Amino acid sequence: MTNTRPPYLPGDHAPADDTARMIRVDQAGEYGATRIYAGQLAVIRRGRAAGAIHEMAEQEQRHLAQFNRLMGERRVRPTALSPLWHVAGFALGAATALLGERAAMACTVAVEEVIDGHYARQAERLGNADPELTETIRNARDDELAHRDTALAHEARETPGFDLISGAIKTGARIAIWLSERI
Repeated sequence: MTNTRPPYLPGDHAPADDTARMIRVDQAGEYGATRIYAGQLAVIRRGRAAGAIHEMAEQEQRHLAQFNRLMGERRVRPTALSPLWHVAGFALGAATALLGERAAMACTVAVEEVIDGHYARQAERLGNADPELTETIRNARDDELAHRDTALAHEARETPGFDLISGAIKTGARIAIWLSERI
């Protein structure tokens, strides 16, 4: 007898819907990251952290290009919140940079710690079901962890009010993920 039941429970998203949500939210996240770094670079043009921020921004541009390609190939619609992330990402980057290089790096630590967990859960959920997407997510995650480590090396934790800043940014990142998956 053949099992005709789908490999998911009623109320669960179909696997194709699930991967579309992953691509949509990841593209939105990478877009938001490019905007955060653009805001930081608008304020921090020179200084000890400028080169590192520029390098991280370039990596985020490459991640965004990969997720843009996947969206086109798989006909995934972008989040309707892209205009909000355009403004909010830049504002967050500029605001933290105005607080100083360490605060800009604290922003990176907070965002990348949330993204690390987000990408890890996605890769685990995908398993071997979609090798291309899993590899893209894992590669992006590796870069995001390197960004966190770079930010820590630039004394992010020495930022006055680090825990408060980090907590607020992490909460915002989690809300952005939740919204971008759905809208």
